[in-house]
Amino acid sequence: MYQTLEVLGPEHEFSIVDGKLNPLSIVDRVIKAWKGRIVNNVYFKDHAFGKELQNHVAEIKANTPFKSPVIFEQTMYNAVLKTNDFLERYKANLLGLGMHPVLNLDEVQIWSHRDRGIYDALGNIFNLKQHGWLNIQSFQLNLPYASEKDGIKLHNTLSTIIPYLPAISAASPVYEWKIGEFVDNRLHFYMVNQKEVPSIVGEGIPEQVSSFGEYHRKIIDKYSRQLKELHAHPCLIGKDWVNSRGITFRFGRKSIEIRVLDEQECIKSDVALSCFIRALVRGLINQNRYLPHDVLVEDFRSVIKDGFDAKVGYLGARNARDVCLQFYRTADKNAEDEEKKYLWLVKKRIEKGNLSNLIVKDIKKRAMKTSLEEAILNIYLRLVENLRDNKPYF
Repeated sequence: MYQTLEVLGPEHEFSIVDGKLNPLSIVDRVIKAWKGRIVNNVYFKDHAFGKELQNHVAEIKANTPFKSPVIFEQTMYNAVLKTNDFLERYKANLLGLGMHPVLNLDEVQIWSHRDRGIYDALGNIFNLKQHGWLNIQSFQLNLPYASEKDGIKLHNTLSTIIPYLPAISAASPVYEWKIGEFVDNRLHFYMVNQKEVPSIVGEGIPEQVSSFGEYHRKIIDKYSRQLKELHAHPCLIGKDWVNSRGITFRFGRKSIEIRVLDEQECIKSDVALSCFIRALVRGLINQNRYLPHDVLVEDFRSVIKDGFDAKVGYLGARNARDVCLQFYRTADKNAEDEEKKYLWLVKKRIEKGNLSNLIVKDIKKRAMKTSLEEAILNIYLRLVENLRDNKPYF
């Protein structure tokens, strides 16, 4: 039996914006104001505030993973409040979701301080001036494993789940002041941002593996060879974090990182997703229910495009909503008491629509009385408040 689904390790990415949603490239200034000098991360008692590739995007993550989802919510919401309070001196706030809705790629500043060499190395291989690099915010969830056997089992189970999670978590409907063509535009751009070395992201859904050695041979060694052929800097060779599939092993911390989730509108919603996923894995991990890789890949592509309405090949389901309802029943059956307190939110998303669905609906409704730009501004300023108030958007 799998015994190590004990903790949740969250990592949140937020834009810093002014009162008109303009992204503010001030992460380095905020860090210096807090720390007295520019470093990658400022560590507080229970969380850290740190830099990302873009100087307007901050990562807020827990110092240690959480057993209790209630403590998870309290800790990370307090981190958001602390950060927003500090940002008042810049007349700024945090904004969640999967993409910034009005960002101009030409105006984005890339982090230019410590560890900038990694970004220089990436820029020598890839075109960083695109949405898949400069306009991207994800909620990353780390689930632990105790042994190689447990890690492989967790990896292969998650590979069957993650194609359908964006139907619930999609929160990137708008970019460049327009409604995009995909329900999950972040993942659409993410899937093509490293086309120069296609084996890094693969087909998004990881291949099934039977050992860590096979994982290295099939995935890490393959993209490392392709990077060497392009004379990539050694800092990118052989690294597990370079792997951009929807889940990745993080061997240094003995966890698997889930990367298909858009950042949500508030911490409570991220906690709900985390509880749902952990309870779902708890219910499926010993069933050995693995679908063919090509079916999972095709379903993933469909879900990125059409969300809950996507036609899928999962065990006879009509669409992705059917799959998510199956998942919900499994999660509800296997959830612990504290997890059950949050599952209602996921159920409501499945029934009423993900954030992308809800935001587009509200923008179109508001745009009937005003301009599209004004509608986008009004809705997203409301979403700034949702994050500040820890209030789900419905």
